[in-house]
Amino acid sequence: MTGNLHRPTIGVFDSGVGGLTVLRAIARLAPNANYLFFGDTARLPYGTKSQEFVARYSSAAARFLAERGIDLLVIGCNTASALALYDIKSAVSIPVIGVIEPGADAAAAISQSREAVVFATEATCASHAYQRALARRGFATHEKACPLLVPLVEEGWIDTPVTEQVARIYTIEALRTASSNVDVLVLGCTHYPLLRPLLRRVVPQRIEIVDSAEATACSLLQFLRGHDLTAGAPTYKFFVTDSVEKFRKQAPVFLGLDVELSTLEDVQRADLDATR
Repeated sequence: MTGNLHRPTIGVFDSGVGGLTVLRAIARLAPNANYLFFGDTARLPYGTKSQEFVARYSSAAARFLAERGIDLLVIGCNTASALALYDIKSAVSIPVIGVIEPGADAAAAISQSREAVVFATEATCASHAYQRALARRGFATHEKACPLLVPLVEEGWIDTPVTEQVARIYTIEALRTASSNVDVLVLGCTHYPLLRPLLRRVVPQRIEIVDSAEATACSLLQFLRGHDLTAGAPTYKFFVTDSVEKFRKQAPVFLGLDVELSTLEDVQRADLDATR
């Protein structure tokens, strides 16, 4: 495919804004691409919704992005990856990548003991998607729902005593059910990478931390062989189902310093109920 050097267009879907950490990781590795991000901000969080609900709106968002000419779709939402990946793949005719398998691959690459802890939303934990993915790689897995971390991140409380105490309690509770052999923690929610420095202080040093956003970005490169990924700068378009202004205020927290605020000028409202 060396002759296929056109600039790829990559779609990233999330239930809200957390998937921007996936977008950020991908754009770092593949800057010469066009990026379309869709955040279903009117219906977040997906972590408390039913499988039927998640499948319906995730598939509608996938069709919305596919109609705008993307070459590849990344499901930057752990809950949608856990509950609706096959529905999404059935809804579109382009390659679709979730975040769970790449995260499990990254854990397998560094673990010696094959025992892991996963921090995730209630819905992702209830689906046991990470547990199954890691079991296929020979892991014993301990899943821990951490429902307070998402609202703390969205409030911008990335490194506060309150957030650190909450993370410490979750860590203690998770490790209480595991053995001393645990050597990897998988961040099974796209909000959690923003807490990685804080978690590094809280989690025992013997335990490596796997960022599923970074792992997903690395796995995506194999789908883009033959594309010119290094020259130039990325372009961005953002679609949200709720307030454009609220998205513009929250997005910089997740995108960090990699993306200039001027990037957020191209944010549009979208109506998934009108998408069939």
